[in-house]
Amino acid sequence: MMIDPPIDKIIKKAECRYALVCGVAKRARQLEAQNPELLEDSGMKAISYAAHEIYDGKVVIKQEN
Repeated sequence: MMIDPPIDKIIKKAECRYALVCGVAKRARQLEAQNPELLEDSGMKAISYAAHEIYDGKVVIKQEN
């Protein structure tokens, strides 16, 4: 269960829950592939780190047409 960042606040960063899940998963895959040392240094799992980035506004979820 993810407690931090709070789901009720992070959901406001995306158009819908599906977009949020897809965005977090996509960013987590990018982190694992491109920046594994960043994850090691932070001590966080890729999903948690991606959720924090979205919550902090470092990553924006856009709808693709």
